[in-house]
Amino acid sequence: MTRHGPESDIDEADLEVTSPATYAAGVPAVLVSLERAYEQMGVTRTVRTLTRLNQRHGFDCPGCAWPETPGHRKPAEFCENGAKAVAEEATLRTVTPEFFARHSVEELSTKTDYWLGQQGRITHPMVLREGASHYEPIGWDDAFDLIAGQLTALDSPDEAVFYTSGRTSNEAAFLYQLMIRSFGTNNMPDCSNMCHESSGTALTDTIGIGKGSVSVPDVEQADLILIAGQNPGTNHPRMLSTLEKAKANGARIIAINPLPEAGLRRFKDPQKISGVVGQGVEIADEFLQIRLGGDMALFQGLGRLLLEAEDAAPGTVLDRTFLDTHCAGFEDYETHIREVDLDTVVEATGLTLAQLRATAADLIASERTVICWAMGLTQHTHAVATISEAVNVLLARGMIGKPGAGVCPVRGHSNVQGDRTMGIWEKMPESFLAALDSEFDITSPRTHGFDTVESIRAMRDGRASVFVAMGGNFVSATPDTAATEAALRNCALTVQVSTKPNRSHVVHGTTALILPTLGRTDLDVQDGEKQSVSVEDSMSMVHLSRGRLRPVSEHLRSEVDIVCSLARTLLGPDHPVPWERFRENYDRIRDAISRVVPGFDDYNTRVRQPDGFPLPHPPRDSREFRTDTGRANFTVSELEWVRTPPGRLILQTMRSHDQYNTTIYGLDDRYRGVKGGRRVVLANAEDIVELGFRAGDLVDVVSEWPRADGTVEERRVEAFRLLAYSTPKGNAAAYYPETNPLVPLDHVAKKSNTPASKAITVRLEAAGAPESGGR
Repeated sequence: MTRHGPESDIDEADLEVTSPATYAAGVPAVLVSLERAYEQMGVTRTVRTLTRLNQRHGFDCPGCAWPETPGHRKPAEFCENGAKAVAEEATLRTVTPEFFARHSVEELSTKTDYWLGQQGRITHPMVLREGASHYEPIGWDDAFDLIAGQLTALDSPDEAVFYTSGRTSNEAAFLYQLMIRSFGTNNMPDCSNMCHESSGTALTDTIGIGKGSVSVPDVEQADLILIAGQNPGTNHPRMLSTLEKAKANGARIIAINPLPEAGLRRFKDPQKISGVVGQGVEIADEFLQIRLGGDMALFQGLGRLLLEAEDAAPGTVLDRTFLDTHCAGFEDYETHIREVDLDTVVEATGLTLAQLRATAADLIASERTVICWAMGLTQHTHAVATISEAVNVLLARGMIGKPGAGVCPVRGHSNVQGDRTMGIWEKMPESFLAALDSEFDITSPRTHGFDTVESIRAMRDGRASVFVAMGGNFVSATPDTAATEAALRNCALTVQVSTKPNRSHVVHGTTALILPTLGRTDLDVQDGEKQSVSVEDSMSMVHLSRGRLRPVSEHLRSEVDIVCSLARTLLGPDHPVPWERFRENYDRIRDAISRVVPGFDDYNTRVRQPDGFPLPHPPRDSREFRTDTGRANFTVSELEWVRTPPGRLILQTMRSHDQYNTTIYGLDDRYRGVKGGRRVVLANAEDIVELGFRAGDLVDVVSEWPRADGTVEERRVEAFRLLAYSTPKGNAAAYYPETNPLVPLDHVAKKSNTPASKAITVRLEAAGAPESGGR
């Protein structure tokens, strides 16, 4: 085995390591935001974009999905990473046909995602023909003919895979799934499959809807907030303003994470004097440094302690009225949870019994509890059960469907939740498909399609040969990079609808297309009329997004235009869907959505309200639970946790502060004290010594995956700097996508099939040591 992937961005010997930051945001965040914006956009363009970012008559941030506070917008309604995301998209740098003529695909394949992304916006549709070494320009009509020809030549529509990223608007996503189902397949993997699929699965089973039940005002009004497996300072920085308000209202906040994160230590709001010259606000009152994969044990242990407290003071802990009126399965849960061994919980979590009891006391004292979580909970093999256990704790206390209380899965990409609402799912319910068929006089397929992991398997095994991606960077977002790349190279055609170059453009099928599209910041004009799109945030609010910048090229098309034009070519002029009318005026798309998707009545009127409108959420709105029992369901799960084998570590992949998903903004992780490089492994200082290394050593990281025949399958990445860091013994952390090659394709969460990227068994070897191979 050799190191997988492109060359490094820098000489790792230049890597600088300092102490981790003790706070998030503040003046440094402002300076970095302006520096990156000026560098990419220039002064005038920076002012025009940042003053409209997340404003009512502006455009939605292409970064995270954290909502705005209803009724109030700050003059600067963005964070450092939001400014970086806008700068990346609104850059004045361009990637023209001349760029592709200068650089062969082989040469580009040696470049990192960071280098590729820094080149700028793609200006023309490009094609890589069979056997060619360079991409070359292609006309839009010829591109659509090429795609349609490949799709119609398939033996079955199910031999095509259609991927969607979270950046896609509601309108484009709705039309995309409509085209795909009209073509005849449900193969619609999306980025939800890799992040919050576990959340949606658990919440649908327990409360009847796979979305969070709280609003921003709920979080601000909570008196206890548990934040588990989430790093708001980097991944959702505007959440810190909400937490600051909650603290001002008296909330107690408990951070539950293997790594201490700067944003959960202290927040300096740069829009306040106290955030510039003062100490800022301490966010977390308590930090529970939990072992990777120990969260299920934590919530089961808390459940047992709640029952013990109820025994000691009957009627004071459990919400009996809520349990009797709205819940099912409590008796089985109670029987099971009383048998939980607290010594095992302590071992699994790495916490002390005193910490467990103190957290249980906080739950008991709280009248309004919110539990927030992100990938730290969703990307484990037992992720669905873990989230269900968190719901169990809330249900026991009656903390669903009341102000200031509920579940808060914090979504990542800005419209990832909206895409799912619009039908981007491989197993949409019959009610949606029936409404779609009735509206458009089509017959949608009912057989469930491929999710992301199954799509990779299908392409690898020859069961799918055409891959179309509506945004995103599939190669760098997915697990098991070698398997993913081999799968895409096994395709006859790969199509990427993109704004900028990325790794997925150089890992391609026999023929490959790059179709350049407008971004959120770009002015979208169809037939002389300005168009707007809509998005759904992490808390089910739907609002408009209006780009204002002149596109960098006249050859760019909107996602809606691309979908409609391809659909007309693929499905023919007699297809019953009015594709051309939809392309001409996006209000017509929203009118159709209002008749198909529940909660979107009078869409065009309501979305033009100042803050948009909330979608229905029965558990939140009326304590109505549309589950199989008609009630909120307690669940019973056997305890699972992640054990560290002797001589090994459990590795989690994570983002740096200078990236968003697979987009690398720079090579610094300011909050963790890492500057000038990304190939690092953070490990406990005692583990480093016990494994025979020293901090600063260069190591190879080898993951171990047990095969069914008892042997061990190995994957390797090379030349990572080993750094001592505050993390539980037996645990380690490193950035993705550099460590995605270590994640086995079959290492997934039960029920949700989400890659278990937070629980990879690895060993460390001195860099350059002889490889042992599989054994």
